[in-house]
Amino acid sequence: MLPRTLEPEVMDTVEDATDYDRMDHSAVNRSFVDEFLAAWEECPASPPVPLAGARLIDLGTGTAQIPIELAGRHTGCRILAVDLAGEMLKLARRNVAEAAVEETVEIEQVDAKALPWDDGQFDGVISNSIIHHIAEPAGVLDEMVRVLKPGGMLFVRDLMRPDDAETVDRLVQEYAGNASPHARQLFHQSFHAALTLEETRQMVADRGGRSEFVRASSDRHWTISGRWPIR
Repeated sequence: MLPRTLEPEVMDTVEDATDYDRMDHSAVNRSFVDEFLAAWEECPASPPVPLAGARLIDLGTGTAQIPIELAGRHTGCRILAVDLAGEMLKLARRNVAEAAVEETVEIEQVDAKALPWDDGQFDGVISNSIIHHIAEPAGVLDEMVRVLKPGGMLFVRDLMRPDDAETVDRLVQEYAGNASPHARQLFHQSFHAALTLEETRQMVADRGGRSEFVRASSDRHWTISGRWPIR
């Protein structure tokens, strides 16, 4: 089994932010939003909570590509997009302005390990690719669950650490072969820093989540999806 090798928690250089923003995440982002919207409908809260007017938070938003994709679906939800990296958020604010979704997407610089909100503030927590940046990701999952309203939707996706280095190399070539050398290096490091499917399942189970909340959602991703048990 490939051991977990940590990478820097915060991608906060101009080069990091620019290379990340230039990579073509469009298909992945569309899939993320499609599956989140489907999960919201297929696994309703009790009593049901309409997405129109719901308050969501996107942790580790990067350059806010997923909130912009979600805002473009005109669901009526409001999205708070947060990240710790200032350079990422500079591009996020630019992207939100260019997409003309400022009334739907709000940007804040926040540490996901210590969220500044009281318990039970959000109808849904979404996140794509923050977990592999965190040395102790269980603490971030604790924060996600804490700020969810009882029965709120948790939808978290990240890379899945392969069994061996050869698989990492193949996946990097397949999905980032045309990216810049720096972007490919970041992608390579991210696979090594990711959790395995079983590590993720154990982390969720330790916090009261059900085993069916966690699944392999592609050849390189796992996804946590479910209404969190009422505390």
